[in-house]
Amino acid sequence: MSSEDATSTVPQDEKSPCTAVTGFTSSFFNVGTYIVCFIALLAICNGTHLLLRRLSQPRIISETTVGLIIGNLGIVRKRFYERHDFTGSRNMKFIADFGMICYMFALGLEMNPSRLLQVPTREAIVAYSGMVSTFLLACFTTPFLGYEEGHVNSRMFTLALSMILCSTGSPLLTRVLTDLKIGRSDVGQLAVAAAVHSELVATLIISVGYAVIQPENNFRLRREGNNPQTKKYFEGNNCIHIAVSLALQVMVAAGIGPIVMSWINRANPQGKTLKGSHLVLSIAFVVIIGSISPFVGFSPVLSAFMTGVFLPREGRISKFMISKVNYFLSFIFYPYFFVWVGLEAEFGKFQGRSLGSWARLFCFFIIGTVGKIFGAFLSGLVFSFPWRESIALGLLLNVKGHLHMYLAIVAKKNRIISNSTCLGMILAMILMIVYVPLVAVYIGRAKKRTPKQRMALQWHDPSQELHILLCLHGPHNVPSATTFMEISQGAADPGIVVYATDMVELTDQIAATLAPGEGIDAVTVTDKSVIQMRHQITSELQEYVEESGVGVTLRRMLALSTFSNMHQDVCILAENSIVSLIVLPFHKGLQADGKMDTGHAGLRYVNRKVLRAAPCSVAILVDRGLGSTYKVSRSHVSLNVAVIFIGGKDDREALAYAGRVAHHTGVKLTVIRFLLDTDAEGSSTLASRARGRAEEQEEEMKLDDECFADFYEKLIAQGLVSYIEKHLVNSAQAYSTLQSMEGQYGLFIVGRGGRVNSVLTVGMNDLEQCPELGPLGDILSGPTFSSRASVLVIQQHNQRAEQGGADN
Repeated sequence: MSSEDATSTVPQDEKSPCTAVTGFTSSFFNVGTYIVCFIALLAICNGTHLLLRRLSQPRIISETTVGLIIGNLGIVRKRFYERHDFTGSRNMKFIADFGMICYMFALGLEMNPSRLLQVPTREAIVAYSGMVSTFLLACFTTPFLGYEEGHVNSRMFTLALSMILCSTGSPLLTRVLTDLKIGRSDVGQLAVAAAVHSELVATLIISVGYAVIQPENNFRLRREGNNPQTKKYFEGNNCIHIAVSLALQVMVAAGIGPIVMSWINRANPQGKTLKGSHLVLSIAFVVIIGSISPFVGFSPVLSAFMTGVFLPREGRISKFMISKVNYFLSFIFYPYFFVWVGLEAEFGKFQGRSLGSWARLFCFFIIGTVGKIFGAFLSGLVFSFPWRESIALGLLLNVKGHLHMYLAIVAKKNRIISNSTCLGMILAMILMIVYVPLVAVYIGRAKKRTPKQRMALQWHDPSQELHILLCLHGPHNVPSATTFMEISQGAADPGIVVYATDMVELTDQIAATLAPGEGIDAVTVTDKSVIQMRHQITSELQEYVEESGVGVTLRRMLALSTFSNMHQDVCILAENSIVSLIVLPFHKGLQADGKMDTGHAGLRYVNRKVLRAAPCSVAILVDRGLGSTYKVSRSHVSLNVAVIFIGGKDDREALAYAGRVAHHTGVKLTVIRFLLDTDAEGSSTLASRARGRAEEQEEEMKLDDECFADFYEKLIAQGLVSYIEKHLVNSAQAYSTLQSMEGQYGLFIVGRGGRVNSVLTVGMNDLEQCPELGPLGDILSGPTFSSRASVLVIQQHNQRAEQGGADN
């Protein structure tokens, strides 16, 4: 064997150990560089946001500005994008596609497609009017502006561009309005709801259109194959194959999805740690469903939306997915996304000297703005909106989101539009966000001028569900909580929504067990004692709802804070849930001997703070065996309830709640009205002393009479409620009358009455032990009264007190 032959036997592709080490070092260095650059990107975005926040600009503006500038830096483009092997651009496109798949899945999962089959609501009509007006305006104007390249089918392109213009970026709009603190305003809520309708319809139309049309192939119809002689069934060119796969995907998601998700939700109730195996199973199930249509050529991004929109949105696992995906998007993907947009949309290729480039930029902005405002103005005429609010609503619905920027980049990469047009469209979309703070200023001023909606039982629309925030200290509150839910149902239709909220003190021990939870600002408690307590409460409440909670919708919440700040958590939960009544347990508990303990000072502090700052009516429940001593049954009368009515806002609220209790067949309700006996000797003198503000007292008495007359006509006259009238001279007689009721009733419903000067309660507060219960509530819950009678003390929503905020 020659030396040449011996040499040829050595493998040519075998690398030396030094080469392998060098390659590993280089890869490790590249990964480290990417991590450092990403951390620097987050730091720059946060710093820019601190500067722009002074101009009331939301975070999205700082992320967009930083991304576009960094993406157009020469050193960044050469290092990460413009490489000779194109690996940089391919990798960044892959990450952008993955992020958009997550974005579209979360977007679809948060939407409810069944709304499209219902009678259009006010929000839907506002959305549709804006979409139609913008679509028609865009169809008639964009063909003259030359947005598309010369070889593209102009008619199909015009329809696609018009559909993009008429939609709204609902996630971005929600995020911006939340940042600007106007998400809870009337205009803000209407805009968000209309934006969801608009994006749902537009994205569904785009998804169906993509199954028939190939935008990347000059908007031609999909056919059986590129070559008519060869049928490549899985190449993705046949609209029939894509339509069948998409229909199969929808049927699996809508048919099998609820079964799988319900099983996982039952195995992982609220309050228990989510099992990892079930989480992996649910993610794998979603991925398999979302891969059906892309297998034959459908867009993975649109497939993710179709998967999410037809999966059940209720349940713990769905909310967990939404929260985790949104967490990933907000803190990781969005800053990167705008850098990718900046890399793709090069400033250097923008034809600034061409009048057509600027015309396309500003016309894109003007067409969308004028169309949305005109549509909002038309719907405003139907619903009698003020014209300024209609303009504000149209401007908000003109906001475009991440999907619209992504589609602009994809159109540029497929040579549907030029780089100059793409950059102009992106800049126009940014302009649609920049003006939102100005709209927020107007909404904020209008909100200050407009009286806030009164969230109370007296003004609750009986055709709507009643939302109640029911607080619990622990499992010992569950019997009284279930009894309260039972008697509060009123008519089964429309029923009540109960937000059962656990009030857990944030101690050092619990704080050490906190972990990131299901939401951007949420945390999960991993402390075993808290988990077991919440699981026990959830199980008992759920058992009641399943057995006899007809018309009750149960939702679980957690107020985790120190006692000094817990009232803020309760008030925020109440405002976000739009509840009409907060029910707080009394700070004293019932002992085994039937007496009340000394109570918890921290819980008493929380109750007092909530009474001062609540955004709705508040009730304090003094539990003396309600639910354990008295078992309420629908088959026979098992609970005697008394409502004491003297007068004032709080008593009217108590009467409104009693109207719901009266419909329960297992409750015998008695209304006891205390009236001042003006004919008695000495009563006129006391009345003149207590009268004070005569005009206000007369107005209150007029409202009392109207409220009671309405209650009498609806319930007492129909025989559903018993009525007793007591004519009394002074507070001493009122006190003795209360004492005479001992042992007759299992529950007293009274108004707090702290804001009313009444002759029949004068002097009662001199010896009050618990002023938060009011004079009557303090007497009925005192040690000298029956140890078996529970008391529900109600305070009507006090708007003046709420203006001080929860920090009072």
